[in-house]
Amino acid sequence: MSGHGLGRLLQYPKVPIGFAGHGLGPLVFLNHELAAVENEMNAPKKDLDWGNLGFSYIETELRFSARWRDGVWSEGELVASAEMPVHEGSTVLHYAQSCFEGLKAQTAVNGDILLFRPDLNCARMGRTTQRLLMPQVPEALFMRGIQETVRANAAWVPPYGSGASLYIRPFLVGVGENLGLRPAPEFEFRVFVSPVGPYYKGGGLSLIDLAVVDLDRAAPKGLGAFKAGANYAGGLMATQMAKELGAQEALYLDPAEHRFLEEAGSANIVLKMKDGTIVTPESESILPSVTRRSVMTLAADVLGMKTVARPVEFLKEVADIEEFAACGTAAVISPVGRVRSEDTWHRFYGNGEAIGPVTQQLYDLLTAIQKGEREDPYGWTHAV
Repeated sequence: MSGHGLGRLLQYPKVPIGFAGHGLGPLVFLNHELAAVENEMNAPKKDLDWGNLGFSYIETELRFSARWRDGVWSEGELVASAEMPVHEGSTVLHYAQSCFEGLKAQTAVNGDILLFRPDLNCARMGRTTQRLLMPQVPEALFMRGIQETVRANAAWVPPYGSGASLYIRPFLVGVGENLGLRPAPEFEFRVFVSPVGPYYKGGGLSLIDLAVVDLDRAAPKGLGAFKAGANYAGGLMATQMAKELGAQEALYLDPAEHRFLEEAGSANIVLKMKDGTIVTPESESILPSVTRRSVMTLAADVLGMKTVARPVEFLKEVADIEEFAACGTAAVISPVGRVRSEDTWHRFYGNGEAIGPVTQQLYDLLTAIQKGEREDPYGWTHAV
């Protein structure tokens, strides 16, 4: 696969074997298991209706698991069971000591399976683990877990042109016997995958509506900038409230003054202003999105547009917004037609009924790189 210009082959060493004397044993990846993975890479695709997949869980054959105890990580291995035995005293159950990431694998135009910027997901998980007093997953372990899980489930990677992708979910949870409010004595790192279609109904680049709700996503100096599980449980009611108002997702304002744009429930925000500037809201409580970072780079480098990250006072500046988009791994880029705030629907490009040309260009550029249709000068894509 070298020399095709689509990405770099991921080859990460195994981390040292730990857990000696703990009864779990060294998790050795045997030659016959490696051979099985190679066979899986060449297996025919599953018989699924790839063009009509929703964004929901579909169980695949194998997932990756590694354990941390007494300051040492196990080597990690592929396991068949989707079930996890968890002690009733585990901190993940009582104190939400958990974090996760989300990324995708795509089938490229030449048949390779490509990952998109997994190094940034690893770095972001590292920042979250520091904030939650969890052990950092070594980069070699993180990357190997992703690569081995994708390769072992290659038959579940949707074919090129289907509009679907393989969603990858690495996560870390506090487990083991515990009662007091303290970090867990043990942690489990897992990676599972599931083939998915578009996050929002309609497929591809479809218009969505957002609604500002009277709830906060995060507190100042809280967990907003970290991909902690607790953030998402707290957002379930906000999403429900937004749907009751006729929108697909909630839109959050800053928790201190409720004036400045933050992000949607499952995506960051990118705006094309009427003066031609691409603006993304800036705040200490916004999750740093891999997709948003990539979109801003493409807007500047390829489209030649001025890009700015700054506070955006929504009601004061709403008349200056020409195109409004939500972006993230799950949603990719979703054009926003309308935003409801204080009982008023604010409409954007084409009276809220059309996809803006800049949003379309950015979507086309990003997805073309992700699928190997366009040269990747940044080294963002990685072949597994």
